[in-house]
Amino acid sequence: MKKWLKSLVLLAAVAVFVAGCSGGTSGSGDIAQEITINAMSEPPDLDPALATDTTSGWVLDHVFEGLYTKDENGNPVLGAASNAEVSEDGKTYTFTIRDDAKWSDGSNVTAGDFEYAWKRTLNPDTGSSFAFYLYYLKGGEAYNKGEGSVEDVGVTAEDDKTLVVELEAPLGYFDELLTMWSFYPVKQDVVEENEKWSAEAETYVSNGPFKLTKWEHDSEVVIEKSENYWDSDVVKLDKVTYKMVNDATTYYQMFKTDELDLIQTLPSDVIDQEKDSEEYSEVPYFGTYMYMFNVDKEPFTNAKVRKAFNLAVDRETLTTNVTKAGETPAHAFVPEGVETPDGDFREAGGAYFEDDAAEAKKLLEEGMKEEGWTELPEVTLLYNTSENHKKIAEAVQAMYKENLGVDVKLENQEWKTYLDTTKQGNFQMARMGWIGVLVDPVVILDYYLGDSPNNRTNWVNEEYDQLMADAKVEQDPEKRYELLHQAEAVLMEELPFNPIYHYTNNYLTSQDFDNIVYPVNRYPYLKWAEKVSE
Repeated sequence: MKKWLKSLVLLAAVAVFVAGCSGGTSGSGDIAQEITINAMSEPPDLDPALATDTTSGWVLDHVFEGLYTKDENGNPVLGAASNAEVSEDGKTYTFTIRDDAKWSDGSNVTAGDFEYAWKRTLNPDTGSSFAFYLYYLKGGEAYNKGEGSVEDVGVTAEDDKTLVVELEAPLGYFDELLTMWSFYPVKQDVVEENEKWSAEAETYVSNGPFKLTKWEHDSEVVIEKSENYWDSDVVKLDKVTYKMVNDATTYYQMFKTDELDLIQTLPSDVIDQEKDSEEYSEVPYFGTYMYMFNVDKEPFTNAKVRKAFNLAVDRETLTTNVTKAGETPAHAFVPEGVETPDGDFREAGGAYFEDDAAEAKKLLEEGMKEEGWTELPEVTLLYNTSENHKKIAEAVQAMYKENLGVDVKLENQEWKTYLDTTKQGNFQMARMGWIGVLVDPVVILDYYLGDSPNNRTNWVNEEYDQLMADAKVEQDPEKRYELLHQAEAVLMEELPFNPIYHYTNNYLTSQDFDNIVYPVNRYPYLKWAEKVSE
């Protein structure tokens, strides 16, 4: 088992890659402070209340800022707030908004902007898939589920500078949680005057270190340094361009010809030759690559069939010979990297199954007999368009053929369409990745809550939901982690999904840049990045 995160600080770990031994100096000469990176696909939604994916989050993290943000070492520090006071019982926070916190249009950021944004996310009419992250707020869950009023939600702007936040129970990582995009403010008049305010650069207003200046859909997004950002002196880059090139071979060649300065998810067939390059880096990424099963669609209505499809995948071969980027084969949902009183959460919990082709075949036969099937219903595996996703799907397809005797069909869709398709439940088996917004088991396991909009499997288990609810209010760390282990055990017994591997991201980064930050649960952060040579 890898130990890559044990030396990192809990809930704040990052890797900082100083790219360049070129002798350049800060602010040197007339070097154009611009970088071109690859987002690979169109961001599905740049509204903080509606975004659910890492591509949209990558842009949002640069153009917005919450009450807390992250420093260069990944620790939560005050952002749009200049002060935070916590009550003795840990349930009430009083924030003071910075005097110099500004929107990109030059107007003041107010406490009311945060109250409006959070209540908008919780408003059931908004349809936010990430509203459950705000259930920690007093009255938040009840309001979102139509069982309470907006007036009872524990976020109140007492005046333009003072925001009072009340929690259902003390939460030790609340400062960390507030760095995620679901807690970003939005400007009320902008949102209410134009329901499509976040769809075009011309109508977009944000409060972060960069501002959105161009969005050529399905081609590129451009963000530029915001002169109104309170901490703009530390921002060195004037312009960041996100290209949208999905084909791995194409964007790899674009990096080699200096059309891109940073790429991720290298073509698997070039990883071996790039590993010794100074431009290459591997960074742990706190998440799990998986295939979801729709438990309402045959054959995955049967638990033994689901387990058979899990055991039939040879994860070691897959990560060694197909992905090749240092990923860890996944036999559970929560990745390594969370220190608990009993050591690493994953090591303490262990593996829940072993890859076993013979046992997989046996379980498949038993499941088919239980259902009265003489032939297995036809299975289609859906994945979002990407060369690497295709290679993994083809490898898994071959394993199912060899180990189960099952011919699985493959189908792919572009990312935004794919999200809509899976949200509507129009799939049997579909690829998904889940990254923890903070390094804690609860945000991984939240994915499969029965009422989570992100849980697209239709699997609901009352015991699982109750264990998760109990863990969220448990103040004793040992008891809390034990409840989370119990919840994971329930999930892994039912297996509404097929965990494939725990992520490691690989990057190629131009040596012309310094101070790019690589978080373990976000894509590269460019607030302090600087181009030091041409």
